[in-house]
Amino acid sequence: MQSRYGLDRRPIGRSIGVAAIIVVFVGALFFVARGLTASNETQTRLIEWNAVGPDRVDVTFQVVTDRADEVVCVVRAQDENRIDVGYGILTIPAGSSDDVIITTYALRTLAPAYTAELLGCATGEAPRVPGPQFPPGVVPPDQPYAP
Repeated sequence: MQSRYGLDRRPIGRSIGVAAIIVVFVGALFFVARGLTASNETQTRLIEWNAVGPDRVDVTFQVVTDRADEVVCVVRAQDENRIDVGYGILTIPAGSSDDVIITTYALRTLAPAYTAELLGCATGEAPRVPGPQFPPGVVPPDQPYAP
């Protein structure tokens, strides 16, 4: 090829393009790995939920955190049409490090709940979870449940 066309090496633009793609890929991997390790500070697990009555659901969940900060959690209950009937934000006070905290929260609902879920928890601030999704004109019930 070299004697016929006079080409003696590859174009430098291709090498620069491949190097740029590799650098961007490694940077993206680093960014994702950093985000995953930062999100593991608080681990949560829904243990059970119990519809006590047509206006109350007890949600029991576990929080494992490696920091001694307060933990903010969000729970919600929905009806059979997946419309919110209860939404609560609770704060678990600070404790010692490596705590395993089991909490039961009495969530007031507007109607009987078909399902309840723990949307998430975060240390020191509200977690980034979906907000309440009540139908227009419906006022969320006051929280927590108090007889």
